[in-house]
Amino acid sequence: MLTTLSIFGFFDQINTIFKQLAQTPSTHVWIYVGLGLLIFVETGLVIFPFLPGDSVLFFVGGLAALSNGKLNIILLMLIMGLIAFIANLCNYEIGRRFGEVIPKVKWISRILKPQYMDEAHKFFEKWGTWAIFLGRFMPIIRTVVPFVAGTGKMPHKKFVLFNFLGGFAWVIVALGAGYAFGKNTWVQAHFEIIMLAIVVVSLLPALIGVFRGVLARRKTA
Repeated sequence: MLTTLSIFGFFDQINTIFKQLAQTPSTHVWIYVGLGLLIFVETGLVIFPFLPGDSVLFFVGGLAALSNGKLNIILLMLIMGLIAFIANLCNYEIGRRFGEVIPKVKWISRILKPQYMDEAHKFFEKWGTWAIFLGRFMPIIRTVVPFVAGTGKMPHKKFVLFNFLGGFAWVIVALGAGYAFGKNTWVQAHFEIIMLAIVVVSLLPALIGVFRGVLARRKTA
């Protein structure tokens, strides 16, 4: 009984925190900063392909729906779209300048696994230039594809165009879906549980990968 009550108490506290985040203007700047930093790190630095950018965008879209207009969804889309665009440009330039060296660094290769690079190359072979746009909507791929584009010396103008379209499309879809989802009265009543579940599920692939790596190291030890 105590355990059940403590669980409900925990979710009540989380719900209160979420509503305060949504309703308090003084905290909104930290939502912009935190989300912007996450988007930049995930899509701008090739060694962080496991971060849950899309699910957190969805979550913040839901927070904007709870804020009754105080957390501006249009401003979020514009700022995060611009950050996503700039981040991928950085990733492209890193690949262009250091693409042959980075995957050979031992500690980086443990994160930027060879199969990630292979998947990105195959994705490029299948979709060509459109891989920059479509890759935005695929975890792991969205981080590795701009790096591979830079390594392969993809023409800068083509990359910029499809990066711009893909970055803003990804942000608008993810934030917009969360915003529409958060407007539902049933979702608002269970917001904290649903959003926590979405974030946890989005982290599962990374957690499974870490677990498999630990098991593999134990077997070879």
